[in-house]
Amino acid sequence: MLSSFGQAFRTPDLRKKLLFTLGIIILFRMGSVIPTPGVSYAAVQACLAGAPEDANSFLGLANLFSGGALLQLSIFALGIMPYITASIIVQLLTVVIPRFETLKKEGQQGQTKLTQYTRYLTIGLAVLQASTLITFARNPENLFGPQCTNILYRDDVATIVIMVLTMTAGTGLVMWLGELITDKGVGNGMSLLIFTSIAATFPSSLWTIRQQQGWGTFAFVIAMGLVIIAIVVFVEQSQRRIPVQYAKRMVGRRMYGGTSTYIPLKVNMANVIPIIFASSLISLPMMASQFRRSPTGDNPSWVDWVDRYLVRGDHPVYMAIYVTLILFFTFFYVSITFEPDEVADNMKKYGGFIPGIRAGRPTAEYLRYVLNRITVVGAIYLALVSLIPLVALSLFGANQNFPFGGTSILIMVGVGLETVKQIESQLQQHKYEGFLR
Repeated sequence: MLSSFGQAFRTPDLRKKLLFTLGIIILFRMGSVIPTPGVSYAAVQACLAGAPEDANSFLGLANLFSGGALLQLSIFALGIMPYITASIIVQLLTVVIPRFETLKKEGQQGQTKLTQYTRYLTIGLAVLQASTLITFARNPENLFGPQCTNILYRDDVATIVIMVLTMTAGTGLVMWLGELITDKGVGNGMSLLIFTSIAATFPSSLWTIRQQQGWGTFAFVIAMGLVIIAIVVFVEQSQRRIPVQYAKRMVGRRMYGGTSTYIPLKVNMANVIPIIFASSLISLPMMASQFRRSPTGDNPSWVDWVDRYLVRGDHPVYMAIYVTLILFFTFFYVSITFEPDEVADNMKKYGGFIPGIRAGRPTAEYLRYVLNRITVVGAIYLALVSLIPLVALSLFGANQNFPFGGTSILIMVGVGLETVKQIESQLQQHKYEGFLR
């Protein structure tokens, strides 16, 4: 991998793309520390320093994706999270809304229209999430604990509107920066921005473990992290290749077909989406309980139940619900993103067949059978990886943003592998023979 980057920087075109990508990433990180108008930076830092471990656990995933910018209430506080949510919603709606399903099948033109809908939905979600975050900021004890009483200079209507507009504009700018990387840089822009946000939290999280637990625990966590990364890399690159043979057919005076290929079915076809779904869903009761909490401690029974079982991730009930949601969303997401009937119909249309399996319905049933078996393994793998930060919470007293947690490792490994593949692919176009050696 290092040799690939070395060759890339010696290639003028690739060097220009890599430097452009690096510049956008630096700009993104700068915006993550600039406070929103009306927010006291010094007060926020003081509240962050004194916050208990579980005070902000319900915003842990969003804060992770923003590189810590969310709890600092910066101009990029929302980060890329509204875009991720919008993309998932639009993707799910393609199954429910016939118009979206038609656009999906129209190729590039339809995909452009869906991307436009995703952008509009991103801005709408950004307004909603910014308003929610500012509501919490007006009562900062919900974010940082009871020791934090005020982090805003003013909370009049004009200031609130400016804060909402600033955070929403920040989300729009982040979305544009991601698209710039995709068009003029290297790799998928949105994925690289998420990668950057997660990587930015690693040094501070690791150093916190060193300060609180000592060098022995620190070394053990590093060693465990390397093992986890190796396992994730192995599983993420694992796939079941189903052979496909295309029969020869005469079109005019030319003979077509007669080739062999395969359908690659990844072990983890759902990627990190089920973990995002499960984390978001299990955080809803925690967020709702913040609005029904009584200052006198006389809370409704369901609020006490949430506080007892769903606030700390080291509770067995929390773990059981979390794993169940991940298993459910893994099967759900794979079922709507890979359609065996459609794949079988396309194979039959172009004269393709799986050796030993008849074309048409038998092929679809065979694909569904193989897919279900692979998804079982992938779902268990995701569940085990997602439990890493929860186990760390019990063993080391870490917080929900444990650096080698399931979500962070899956995203970083996945984005890293895809980016390296793109760099190698472009290098092959410049130095095909030399690179293959």
